[in-house]
Amino acid sequence: MINSERIKQRFIMLAQIDSVSKEEADIAAKLKDILTGIGAEVNMDNAGEKIGGNCGNLIAKFEGNKAVPPIMLSGHMDTVEPGRGVKVTFKDGIFRSDGTTILGSDDKSALAIILEVMDVIRENNLPCPPVEVVFTVCEEIGLWGAKHFDLSMIESKIGYILDSTDTEGIVTRAPHANRFIIKVHGKDAHAGASPEKGINAISLASKAIAQLELGRIDHETTCNIGKIQGGKATNIVPDLVTIHGEVRSHDKQKLESVTETILTTFHNVISSYKNSDCNIKSAYEKQKCNKIFANDLPKLEIELEHDFPATNIPDNHPVVMLARQAAANLGKEMSSKTIGGGADANIFFGKGVVTGVLGTGMTDVHTVRESIKLEDMENTTRLLIEILRIHALGIMGTEGVVK
Repeated sequence: MINSERIKQRFIMLAQIDSVSKEEADIAAKLKDILTGIGAEVNMDNAGEKIGGNCGNLIAKFEGNKAVPPIMLSGHMDTVEPGRGVKVTFKDGIFRSDGTTILGSDDKSALAIILEVMDVIRENNLPCPPVEVVFTVCEEIGLWGAKHFDLSMIESKIGYILDSTDTEGIVTRAPHANRFIIKVHGKDAHAGASPEKGINAISLASKAIAQLELGRIDHETTCNIGKIQGGKATNIVPDLVTIHGEVRSHDKQKLESVTETILTTFHNVISSYKNSDCNIKSAYEKQKCNKIFANDLPKLEIELEHDFPATNIPDNHPVVMLARQAAANLGKEMSSKTIGGGADANIFFGKGVVTGVLGTGMTDVHTVRESIKLEDMENTTRLLIEILRIHALGIMGTEGVVK
């Protein structure tokens, strides 16, 4: 039933349409044409206006042929850089770029697979529930499309997002995440002529960072400082440094505890600097100190955002049981996976749509070495068709076995 050549050509076509984050309008227009052509009612929300992109999330609804609750299928339209001018090669059943850009199988493999699923169902009149397809924008830069998705546009309470590698796994657990930006304000001065008149913001930030436990904190918690910006020139005492970082944990209490430790450490370094530098005896030194701190320097400016909530789907939930039964029917296994990353599924889960993440086979994503096998895409297509068939016919027993 699956048309391998159609998947192949459609994936190549989609991969070669530029769609870096905030610039998904061209691929959205192409997807709208295809979806409309295979019988979907297609709309777009206003997420693009809210996040400064050139289009919103694309929502396509298929009526289905069975009176059962709807199910959502989703993937994201945007890609990372270098993602412009992609040239796809296909050899020995494997898609790659020409080596100068990413391939974009993250997540255009999902788009091609979902389109093929709906094509095959329509062409063969297979059992199908109402299906709500959601293609999001700006997933790669903070799950922005999902965060600003107008949930009133769909009715689904369960669904699947295709945005992982493992074709025989379903992601059921993903962490909470906090994101922070810390600005350390010091005081500029000439580094050679009068460094004592300055307050080195980079030095203060470094003292705080050196006290932090970074990397893997425990089996379910991580912390990272990922970006530091500061300074103007080697002969100027830097008056500002900006630190970007994140904390992730499957345990909400640990997330908040590690986050609090980071912020407290920075506050303590600033307080310690002020206290030590003003603990002086001579009137002259005290006057100098008061001048330095006249504008309450050094000081901190902190932005803290709860980036996304955790996903935690029990193994006996219908989303998991459907995927396992579908895999079993195809002679395969489907195991539950715990990951350390976030996806649109985290946002949908937080909004009340229980969403498992399935794999398409993509490898080395976000690099110019990215690749994906056509065979893996075909296997995921079969899996989704079987999931929809089981759901449409209501043939899942209470223990996840066919009645």
